Amino acid sequence: MSLLPNRLITGSTPQQDGFYMPAEFEPIEKIWMVWPYRADNWRQQAIPAQKAYANVASAINRFCEIGVLVNPDDYQSCRDSLPANIDVIAMPSNDAWARDIVPTFLVNDEGELRACDWTFNAWGGDYDGLYSPWDDDDKLAERLCDHLDIKRYRTDDFVMEGGAFHVDGEGTVLTTRMCLLSPGRNPHLTEAQIEAKLKAYLNVQKVLWIDDGIDPDETTGHIDDIACFARPGEVVCLFTDDPKHPFYEATQKAYEQLSNMTDAKGRCLKVHKLCCTKNSVTLPEHYDIEQSDDAKARLTGDVCIASYANFLICNDAVIVPQYDDINDALAIEQLEKVFPQHQVVGVRTKEIVFGGGNIHCITQQQPKSSIKSSNQNHQLKAATKSIN
Repeated sequence: MSLLPNRLITGSTPQQDGFYMPAEFEPIEKIWMVWPYRADNWRQQAIPAQKAYANVASAINRFCEIGVLVNPDDYQSCRDSLPANIDVIAMPSNDAWARDIVPTFLVNDEGELRACDWTFNAWGGDYDGLYSPWDDDDKLAERLCDHLDIKRYRTDDFVMEGGAFHVDGEGTVLTTRMCLLSPGRNPHLTEAQIEAKLKAYLNVQKVLWIDDGIDPDETTGHIDDIACFARPGEVVCLFTDDPKHPFYEATQKAYEQLSNMTDAKGRCLKVHKLCCTKNSVTLPEHYDIEQSDDAKARLTGDVCIASYANFLICNDAVIVPQYDDINDALAIEQLEKVFPQHQVVGVRTKEIVFGGGNIHCITQQQPKSSIKSSNQNHQLKAATKSIN
């Protein structure tokens, strides 16, 4: 194994070095976000989306530290939009999907922090990616690792995004074939070879595949819109009995498949149903974005991937999307039963889902670690329990 000056680890993997990704429900040090700005993805010069991002950040900030990365030109407007105790750091990006471009953080049994720097190609590259270029997004993990002064593993031969998998912290990873086997990701790899990559870089022993996600045209079926681990042995699954709902077939199939799975410890999964919106969320009339050749067209009437499952677990809270739908309250009630020790907090996020994602998509957790670099000790502030 060699260690280059830029903190890149070569000749080894997290599994070989004893590092693994903790589950989202384990203690979190900080949540990272990336500030939206693209006028060809977010309407009205991204101003409504920025307000929604700020609301999500403020909700999380009651329970966890927040760091927001922003393009240098937008630094001051971002700084002015957020509470003073939220860190704002200038760092270039092509869009604002932290789950997929912020590194996947890892720890070992001694509490040391490292990260996976996945190759990112905007969910499909030249085959079916959503925008171009994506070079700053692909470099963001490296830049943040350098800023935090932590070592990283780079997967130059393997495209992956953080929203494509969920781990239970005990050796199991959950994902979809629709996403990981899509031609725009890793057409040179078989399912078995992709499993081997997941095991090597997340340090898991078992991969649980469900066939389909609910968003074939956005992320090509990210798992975080349809299912996630609530705790070891228990999974939340989006579900509807309405055959007219656009997510009906995918959620019915996912629930059936999950109900017949066992995890890496041999436990039969307990699957909790989580409702869909009663009515589909669609792009409103006169959706005011600057259509361009560099980004996917977003047109009035398009069905949005409005999933209550795209929530974030952060320490003592679960931050849940709300869509002004009749089932908003039901989703909160159902999640309160799944997470009785947590505060379940709803945030209105229609402006975010209009751009193609939601709360889980725009956040990435950094787990608590007991060994920090000198730069991390300088950067990390005391957690806050109130919103300014």
